Amino acid sequence: MTRSVADTSPHADEVLFLPLGGTGEIGMNLNLYGHDGHWLIVDIGITFGGDAFPDYDVLMADPAFIASRRQRLAGIVLTHAHEDHVGAVAYLWKRLKCPVYATPFTAAIARFKLARAGLDAVPVHELPLGARFEVGPFGVEYIGMTHSIPEPNAVLISTPAGAVFHTGDWKLDDGPVIGERYDAMRLRGLRREPVLAMVCDSTNAVVAGSTGSESGLFAPLQDIVAAAAGRVVVTSFASNVARLVTLARVAEATGRRFGVIGQAMERMVAVARATRHWPADLPALVDARHLGYLPREEVLAACTGSQGEPRSALARMAADSHRDILLDPGDTVVFSSKLIPGNERPVAAVQQRLRALGVELVTDADAHVHVSGHPAADDLRRLYDWVQPPAVVPTHGTPRHLRANADIARACHVPRVAVIGNGDLCRLGADGPWVLGQVPTGRLTLDADGRLAPVPPGVLAEMRAAVS
Repeated sequence: MTRSVADTSPHADEVLFLPLGGTGEIGMNLNLYGHDGHWLIVDIGITFGGDAFPDYDVLMADPAFIASRRQRLAGIVLTHAHEDHVGAVAYLWKRLKCPVYATPFTAAIARFKLARAGLDAVPVHELPLGARFEVGPFGVEYIGMTHSIPEPNAVLISTPAGAVFHTGDWKLDDGPVIGERYDAMRLRGLRREPVLAMVCDSTNAVVAGSTGSESGLFAPLQDIVAAAAGRVVVTSFASNVARLVTLARVAEATGRRFGVIGQAMERMVAVARATRHWPADLPALVDARHLGYLPREEVLAACTGSQGEPRSALARMAADSHRDILLDPGDTVVFSSKLIPGNERPVAAVQQRLRALGVELVTDADAHVHVSGHPAADDLRRLYDWVQPPAVVPTHGTPRHLRANADIARACHVPRVAVIGNGDLCRLGADGPWVLGQVPTGRLTLDADGRLAPVPPGVLAEMRAAVS
């Protein structure tokens, strides 16, 4: 069942799914849904070249397919504010020129990125949690999930031809540190909806068991901090506001003062406060400029740099060149994060420099200091049991992750499963999903002048081979 690339206009009796990024890889998500001659984008993110491709720092999916059809593009719906889901909005908006829809926290991050790019006038429509709204011929409903950032959402995309449940990034956290629990009642109710397919996060499909709760980190982090003699610096993803709240509570419980170091982390705290995701009962944060003046045993700080980023706060501390805080022998650095594949060498280099300073290191191999924001195998089984979708299309993962998710779906008696990749035009009908054909895909990067440029074919082939 094929369709020529020229015949990609979605018909009134179907829903099309076309990933341009994020399917067959982790990061750089750009998903298209088509119905009745119109298209809808769900998420528009970036990824990074990392140590393997240092000349290609920022990368994003090439939107050429939808940019050439932007008169048929109804809008961009954002599920949450992670860089791999929202980071390209300011880079690509001029090529798309359509409204943007998001819940308050994500909308604030999107507005910041757009304003920094001189795009203050972009229409960003802020929706409440659980909102139901229309974007062109698509009905869209935000369904609350849990993840490692405030306000993660799945989206139910409804059309007269049927609905699609797009999970976004999620896990089933029964004890989230901030925000609401996932909407279990609504998720269970989806089995009664005319859902054609579930397009599902595969990031942790190869991991057995269930992903732990964010709330389970307080006790082990408290034990580490209480046992430390000098400063304690914890590096984590800047967007993990819940982790920062946990650390603030650990500081309170251990008699330390807490502050955050790094512009990205400071910005996330500011947005969390503005959107009421930062608890009002926490003690005031210590300004990063003042942390270095406190007695060592009173300092607990969170900082950027968990992936060895060369310009991050932790990299500068490891180089003994940070303007606000220097580390001494006997201080402790905790890596409260997952090591993203491809970042092994820069992380190892930072850790080696920290050890040379006499700093004690704690990673997730040493203690329970990190939990993922994505569903492990048992979590996928629970959600498939609740939703009982007639079809599943795994997304957000390398081919290995997609295959593992597909195997779980089949074991859960999902009738139809389709493992596809970026560029596969997939029809989600009552008899689908079917791959109708392929459209060209590519990646854009920033050149030396900060302008978007296509990644050369040879380099693109190497990048794709690295995740195959």
